[in-house]
Amino acid sequence: MSGIILLCRAGFEGDCAAEIQDKATELGIYGYCQTQPNQAYVTYNCQAEEAEHIARKLPLKDLVFAREMFALLSPIKLAGVEDRASEVIKALKPHQETFGLAGELRVETPDTNEANQLSKFCRKFSVPLRQALRKEELLSNKPLAKRPLLHVLFVNSAHALTGYSYSYNQTPYDGGILRLRMPKDGPSRSTLKLDEAFQVFVPESEQEKRIHPGMKAVDLGAAPGGWTYQLVRRGMMVQAVDNGPMAEALMETGQVQHIKEDGFKFRPKRKNIHWLVCDMVEKPARVGELMTSWLLEGDCQEAIFNLKLPMRQRYAAVKEYLEQIKDQLQTQGTKPFEIQAKHLYHDREEITVHLRWLPKQ
Repeated sequence: MSGIILLCRAGFEGDCAAEIQDKATELGIYGYCQTQPNQAYVTYNCQAEEAEHIARKLPLKDLVFAREMFALLSPIKLAGVEDRASEVIKALKPHQETFGLAGELRVETPDTNEANQLSKFCRKFSVPLRQALRKEELLSNKPLAKRPLLHVLFVNSAHALTGYSYSYNQTPYDGGILRLRMPKDGPSRSTLKLDEAFQVFVPESEQEKRIHPGMKAVDLGAAPGGWTYQLVRRGMMVQAVDNGPMAEALMETGQVQHIKEDGFKFRPKRKNIHWLVCDMVEKPARVGELMTSWLLEGDCQEAIFNLKLPMRQRYAAVKEYLEQIKDQLQTQGTKPFEIQAKHLYHDREEITVHLRWLPKQ
């Protein structure tokens, strides 16, 4: 059994499957997907060498619906097994030439209620498993960032999947989930979406340069201020555009100018806006066109926005939305650009998109 395992939000398995099928075909690989409703992962079956090629060549950051991706090595049946570590080693040993000496281990579960009940066990089990893997020279004695990462995914207490991912093509978060605490003074839970987006889309090494106090920002459809809150928290001066009321605590900071205007009609008087953010409940094609026009007309340097998803054929719709944005920037723009899109952990029936002009080299 060989292939690729992709973790996603429960209920979005079909979208994740459609996406990996499409991306693999672009690489000249023709496999097939297996999944079940609400299991929060997809298995893409293919030859071992093809799985290796996908693990190396298909960037995880280019996948919208996959939170995490790894090449499958072997499934393990654990029903009635007391020494689980020995079973994992037995499964991994025949594949040692594939991943060599692993740099680190990740023991995790899909994001389902049933599997999440095993999360405490996974944390405890990772300690003796690391020791056993090191003894068998399957895992380095200390974390090595540039070596492959071993995955042990407990689907349930009786079934696990083993695999590996490469250091340059993996998420830093278990299960691809960045869990954030709701701030006590946050105006709405939507604030977590922008907090996660900043951390996912802007590399840690570039955070200080691209997100810092004193920057100018615009929040379209701002009320009551969930996304404005994250901009203010990072020391930015914000124009919050919405006819609805803003949270009083935000207005008291002195960093927010509340502009009661239609977000589709507003434009800044000065072209000194770095960040444009938008979480308006509106047709996704219309929002995408608006965000793209801000970049093309020089009204902002970077944008983060949400696109609401249809009930069916979500991947096909997302692909169409993103292609429209790319086509517009390519045909009307004069600079190289970057576009990223992700179904973030704090998203529900939407995806979050990041656009920016790339700096001159």
